[in-house]
Amino acid sequence: MNESAVGTAVGIDVSKLKLDVCVAAGTKFKYKVVKNTRSGHAELITWLVQRKLPHDVPVVLEATGPYSEAAATALADAGWRVSVVNPARVKGFAQSQLSRNKTDKADAKLLATFAQRADLELWRPPSRAVRDLHALVERLQALQDMRQQESNRLEALSQGMPQGERSRVIVMVQDHIDWLSRQIADIESKIHDHIDNNPDLKHDAELIRSIPGCGPKLAAQFLAYVGDVRRFKSAKALAAFVGVTPKQKQSGTSVNGRTTISRAGHSAARKALYMPGLVAKHHNPVIMAMAKRLESRGMSPKAIVGASMRRLVHLIYGVINSGKRFDMEIPMRALAFQDGI
Repeated sequence: MNESAVGTAVGIDVSKLKLDVCVAAGTKFKYKVVKNTRSGHAELITWLVQRKLPHDVPVVLEATGPYSEAAATALADAGWRVSVVNPARVKGFAQSQLSRNKTDKADAKLLATFAQRADLELWRPPSRAVRDLHALVERLQALQDMRQQESNRLEALSQGMPQGERSRVIVMVQDHIDWLSRQIADIESKIHDHIDNNPDLKHDAELIRSIPGCGPKLAAQFLAYVGDVRRFKSAKALAAFVGVTPKQKQSGTSVNGRTTISRAGHSAARKALYMPGLVAKHHNPVIMAMAKRLESRGMSPKAIVGASMRRLVHLIYGVINSGKRFDMEIPMRALAFQDGI
């Protein structure tokens, strides 16, 4: 195969265990299945080279968290032109094509066809410092989830037990909680040291923490999940990536649904923003002013929290993109012209 790069694209359907690959050249398609492992990624790259594809051919994967990021990173490191797209875009394209089949092979072909026609943005792998931070943050979250499960279990075991009496199981659960707490404290210290020892991460984390409502935990999570905020062209693009852009449901006079956040984005980053959004709603003067205006318009409390999360994303983009600490006067002036979520 030695076709021109024009009309040629690669689609990769990602799952936990394997990658289904489709090379589309015009209306011709070639397929390959490899394991979603380091050796599988190397095999895929060798296969693409053997097909004599130029490196500027678009290679498209859906954003599926760690499963797609490992493959995308391997391809990008090897020099391929990788795009990691929001699944919502691909779903919309599938509906426009009246796609009926839902198999891994069909999805790979759909992605390749999408790559032939769509306007794609080049994806760049996160730096090594961000990858290491992401691993630490993910491990911390896993341990915190385990501790919460054990705490719930301890509470359930303690119900109905006479005061002062403790079973062996309760002692074991409590010992496990104590061990998890020590591990959590250790990883929290490692995250702090990792950020402190990387000048770029330290600088961006300090800028994020300058925003009222944003503490060290959010700074670490946001940088781990999003990476370099400067790669986004605008605050709206960053908000879309996180999934806190408004989703309206209005049509004519008969449809007038509630406006909510889209949730079509990075779920972990969005989850990390929830509590800071609640805090900022009561302690960040910019977001407090916005929340009061939205409340006076009859917006629901839940929607106002979503609006607060989105405003935080805009503020984070602003401080990092400008390189300047939070200045309340700048966004307060903007509120005079634009509200809403």
